[in-house]
Amino acid sequence: MQNSQVIYFCQDELGKMTVHEDGQYRLLSFAQGDEQSRISLAKPNVLQHEYTQAMMLSLLFCKPKRATVLGLGGGCLLRALLDTVPGIKLNAVELRPKVIEIAEKYFHLPRSKRLQVIEQDAKKYIAQKQDKKVDLLFTDLYLEQGMDKSVIASKFIENCDAQLKSEGWLVINCWEEEHNYTNLIEVLREYFVDIRSVNTSSGNWVIFAGKRIDYQTAKALKQEATKLSSQLDFQLTKWLNRLAQV
Repeated sequence: MQNSQVIYFCQDELGKMTVHEDGQYRLLSFAQGDEQSRISLAKPNVLQHEYTQAMMLSLLFCKPKRATVLGLGGGCLLRALLDTVPGIKLNAVELRPKVIEIAEKYFHLPRSKRLQVIEQDAKKYIAQKQDKKVDLLFTDLYLEQGMDKSVIASKFIENCDAQLKSEGWLVINCWEEEHNYTNLIEVLREYFVDIRSVNTSSGNWVIFAGKRIDYQTAKALKQEATKLSSQLDFQLTKWLNRLAQV
C-alpha cells in the first residue's frame, strides 16, 4: 500500500503484526508485502479482499444459524456474516491475543451477543467436541510464513467434519499453490460429497465442501447471488461465475 503509515506495531512469539493506513484503507499484515486484512475507511463493513468475497458464496448453499471461523485476522469476514445473516450465532477462534486486540481496536470488530471470540489454538479447538455443531465452518489460518499447512492434513479435515451438521459446509482458504496437494481433495472426498472451488486473481484457492449435494440450478444460484450482492455491496455473481466443481 503506497503512501501508507504505520499506526500500530507489535510482535509476539509467532511474529510481527503491523497496522497500516493510507487515508483510504487500513490493513493488517503479518509480514512485509502481506495483507492479512483490509478495510475501507469509508465503508468498513464491505469486504475488500477477493478471497473473503468468494467465501460468501457459501451463503448460496446454506442458510446458517451457527458458524465458526478459524482464524480472526481483522474480523472482516465475521462482520460481513453478522451484517448479512439475521440471527446468526458465530464463534471465532484465534490463537494470538494481540490479533484479537487489533481486530477490536483498529478493524471495528463488533461486540455482539451473537459473536463469541475464543482465544485458543484452532487445531486444538477443532479436535474437541463442542456443545453444538455448526452449519458453516471457515478456515483462514495464516502466520508470518504463510498458510498453516495443518489445514490440509487428514486429521484436521476429519475434525472439521465432526463439527458440522449433517447438511453443513466447510470453506477453506488456501494458496493457489495448494492445487498441487491432490491429497487434500482425496481426503475431502472421504467426508464431503459436493466439492467446488474458486480461483481468485490474488492467488487464493477457496474450497467449498458440502456434506449433502446442492441441487440448485444455475439460474436459481444466480438469482440468489444477485440478491445477496445488494446486501454485501459487491458483486457476488462475479465469484459465482468462477465457481467450478472439483
